[in-house]
Amino acid sequence: MKQRMYLTLVETELIIQATRGGRNGLRDRCMFLMSFLHGLRISELTGLRLIDLDMAGGIIYIRRLKNGFSTVHPLQPEERYVLGLWLQRITFSEEGWLFPNSKGKRLSRQYLYKLLRRYGELAGLPLRVHPHMLRHACGYALAEQGLDTRLIQDYLGHRNIRHTVHYTAGNAARFSRAWLNHRIDIYSEDCITID
Repeated sequence: MKQRMYLTLVETELIIQATRGGRNGLRDRCMFLMSFLHGLRISELTGLRLIDLDMAGGIIYIRRLKNGFSTVHPLQPEERYVLGLWLQRITFSEEGWLFPNSKGKRLSRQYLYKLLRRYGELAGLPLRVHPHMLRHACGYALAEQGLDTRLIQDYLGHRNIRHTVHYTAGNAARFSRAWLNHRIDIYSEDCITID
């Protein structure tokens, strides 16, 4: 059987909680939270720079890879809080990386794969966790909220909607508003027949 390729919201929260108390726990919590909230690919995450952040305006510039649409996303309240703490502790980086290693250089993809796998184990997850699972977790979480497929497409930077529809195809939440404003009157006396 093929392994599931995404994390649930609960699993994502468990991984974020597992970062507490770690040597680089604040940095890691911030990275994983942002990766989830913005559906970041691993190279998009490691490529974030301080100039991409506008803390006063509450926005972040997302530079999408794989020929995706780059865009600006709002920063969520919990994200702004953790980012504020991280920006007080950040290691100096000549290149201006948002998440530099201890020498101020860009984090490697391989390092993040190992790191997230370790946090998945610490969280007690039965899956072999990898960074792209956070991107998929974002897509499925947005679909669970009932967001339109086109909006999810834009949010994740997909050029082709075929890459987006698997998030919404099996999701009952997308139909939740189908009959919201139209109700059939089953309570009036005319509609009730007693045998």
